[in-house]
Amino acid sequence: MSEKEAILGIDISKDKFSAALLKGEKKSQVKEFSNNLEGFEQLKQWLEQNQLEKVHACLEATSTYGHSVATYLHSLGHVVSIVNPARIKGFAQSRLSRTKNAQADATTIARFCAALKPQAWTPPSPEMAQLQSYSRRLRALEQMATQEKNRLKTTVDESLIEDIEAHLVFLETQIDNVKKRQKELLNEYSSLKSQADLLTSIVGIGEPTAMTILAEIGDINQFSSARQLAAFAGLTPQEHQSGTSVKGKTRLCKIGNPHLRKALYFPALSSIRHCSPMKDLRERFLEAGKNILNTVTGCEF
Repeated sequence: MSEKEAILGIDISKDKFSAALLKGEKKSQVKEFSNNLEGFEQLKQWLEQNQLEKVHACLEATSTYGHSVATYLHSLGHVVSIVNPARIKGFAQSRLSRTKNAQADATTIARFCAALKPQAWTPPSPEMAQLQSYSRRLRALEQMATQEKNRLKTTVDESLIEDIEAHLVFLETQIDNVKKRQKELLNEYSSLKSQADLLTSIVGIGEPTAMTILAEIGDINQFSSARQLAAFAGLTPQEHQSGTSVKGKTRLCKIGNPHLRKALYFPALSSIRHCSPMKDLRERFLEAGKNILNTVTGCEF
């Protein structure tokens, strides 16, 4: 890394984050900030004090805690990368890192960024971010409704039954409201509507699945190939073989977006039953010795 290059590693948490600054081969500087606008502005001042107009910032894709600081840094013209935590963990293990705290993690993230130069991240458009919020909220509400329905089957206390039924009515109302907002959003933005229409033209994909796919993928142009998109969803094969003694089964690599992976599973089953090309693809997988589950996941992309 040259003197002119500057790397910012960020270890994020709910209320605060640690930032490690690497400039050339110098020892990293580490500072802690609040995870709010005041903290972001202090981070900006810190970078200015170090006479840095542009840095390559890197942070892990952990929940939504890092989205605000990532968007803020991107708006200032900095390069931002959001990477899978498994990559950072593997990098730390390769360096035999033993210390585990926020400051050390931020430094590890910075060194990972300096060594591997991860792909730059682009914030989703406001409408895409809103669609993702609706999609994930809908899934959470549906999961809660399923849990309550299961409780209803095993509950014998009449007062509790009434309580569960009332909660179910509330959840169903909320589900309908979110679905309505999703449709309004699609109708408001023609680009989203046209993409959703293309997706629903595929056998096995209905409107709810199409909206989840759109929300989780974002800008599809960020993927240069179908295989890269499959890896993003965690749908690529993972072999476990070594020499002549280790011959494990090839399994699905689940290092990827779980929301997208789950949304594609049942459409894949449907396409295998009703779409001739997908039936043929599955047969080729079976002939190649793939197990039944892998043939389904292989048909998801």
